[in-house]
Amino acid sequence: MTSILVVEDEPRIASFVSKGLKAAGFAPIVVDSGHAAVPVALHGDVGLVVLDIGLPDIDGFEVLRRIRAQGGTVPVIVLTARDSAEDTIAGLEGGADDYMAKPFRFEELLARIRLRLRDARPESPSTLESGDVVLDLHGRQVSVGGRLFDLSSREFTLLETFLRHPGRVLSREQLLSQVWGMDFDPGSNVVDVYVGYLRKKLGADRIVTVRGMGYRIAPNGRSSEGR
Repeated sequence: MTSILVVEDEPRIASFVSKGLKAAGFAPIVVDSGHAAVPVALHGDVGLVVLDIGLPDIDGFEVLRRIRAQGGTVPVIVLTARDSAEDTIAGLEGGADDYMAKPFRFEELLARIRLRLRDARPESPSTLESGDVVLDLHGRQVSVGGRLFDLSSREFTLLETFLRHPGRVLSREQLLSQVWGMDFDPGSNVVDVYVGYLRKKLGADRIVTVRGMGYRIAPNGRSSEGR
């Protein structure tokens, strides 16, 4: 659950925003002063800050300046009764990601929060690699040494699971759960069968059997260990 820091000294507005965020599945953290806001924004593991400008100690512009001066990159939406062009420009140039004037509709604030959180999310990799094994997550293909291979949906998911856990031994139980969504069945050999399919397509030395434990992707794509 993503935590949202709400910096607002007016109890009615703070309560209104906090209740709305909880209903939307977020975890609001409410503070009513600038001095309290800065350390939480920097070290409180929050995903976004909703920041009022008119605070009782230091104003929101100074809060924003201190957050950015100390290397804080958390998205900040300024929420304020000051709606002049000068204030808007000052907020955005000071490092705010968005600016909303009071009064406001909570639905619009929520939409902007979700947009800024999405923009701040690191891009997922488009490929996974181990040595010369390259899995194209968008094209749903795998290449080995530059040669393309087509995989079935289950083979693709199995190889993706191995590549997302490089060097880690995955038990048959873990693979059944992650790839097939099944509880462990000691009588099932479906994992072994599909590991065999991958070995036939990609090379027998690509996936290593760790006896009594499970399988793992070979270091650097190849292994001289016994299967």
